[in-house]
Amino acid sequence: MLHSRLLIYLDTVARCGSIRKAGEQLNVASTAINRQILTLEDNLGTPIFQRLPRKLVLTAAGEILLAHVRETLKNMNLTRQVLEDLKGLKRGEFSIATMVGPISTFLPLALADFHNTHQNVRIHVSTYGTHDLVETVKNGQADIGIGFDIPVDNSLVVQTSRTVPLGVVMSVHHPLAHQESITLEECNAWPLTVADASMAIRPHLEDLYAARNLTLTPAIETNSIELMRQMALSPGHITFLTPLDIIQEKAEGKLKFLSLNEHGTQPQTLSIVARSKISNPFTALFIERVEYFLQDYTSASV
Repeated sequence: MLHSRLLIYLDTVARCGSIRKAGEQLNVASTAINRQILTLEDNLGTPIFQRLPRKLVLTAAGEILLAHVRETLKNMNLTRQVLEDLKGLKRGEFSIATMVGPISTFLPLALADFHNTHQNVRIHVSTYGTHDLVETVKNGQADIGIGFDIPVDNSLVVQTSRTVPLGVVMSVHHPLAHQESITLEECNAWPLTVADASMAIRPHLEDLYAARNLTLTPAIETNSIELMRQMALSPGHITFLTPLDIIQEKAEGKLKFLSLNEHGTQPQTLSIVARSKISNPFTALFIERVEYFLQDYTSASV
């Protein structure tokens, strides 16, 4: 990671087009700025600036680097503002509208992690179907909504989102657990526990089966992620879930996630939405915590 001081040097030199002018603006010796830029160019193995007689111009590599620099500085400023807002605050609260999926899987882990450092923040959590979740956030009954495949709505602002692959979950002792991927034909040979029509997973499955001219014939239909997990632990049974749905069972070596080997398989999109820009600093911190949490678990889950 680039040092924060160097980030400011690079941004200022790019804006000024001159190391001397940047040094005057920052009240830093131009030789010190030049030395750090030369060291960075040496480490990267490519020039950042093209040194013309009267000014410095970014190279192609410099343009790419500067975009990263400015995004990093922007995020640093936002984080600094949140920290400033938190000074003197000891108590707070916010509310979450969510779906059955997140409340049954990763959300309890994220909430417990947040509570470890913010014991005096009260969080209200309620579950809804997709339509009611959107309406609850729109009318201000909840500060944020967390769910899969939340429909686009001009009244809502997406605070963060992440795609999560949909696949097949089964016991590690299942005869097919040695595979890394699976087809729908293979799935149909086993008892299926499937999300019912009220859940965001179901349309994905119906589209996949329709595209293959196959019939989806569940042994069990449910709106309970917990039941789907428990049935997957049963001998011979399988279900359709995402890696986020089996964090604990996968870590314990009980369940296996297999990718669907089907053309056109679409991931689910997990989003956090709000009516507008987040003004509650605790809510902003919680969203940031969830982002890091999801990054860790989704990158290590497949």
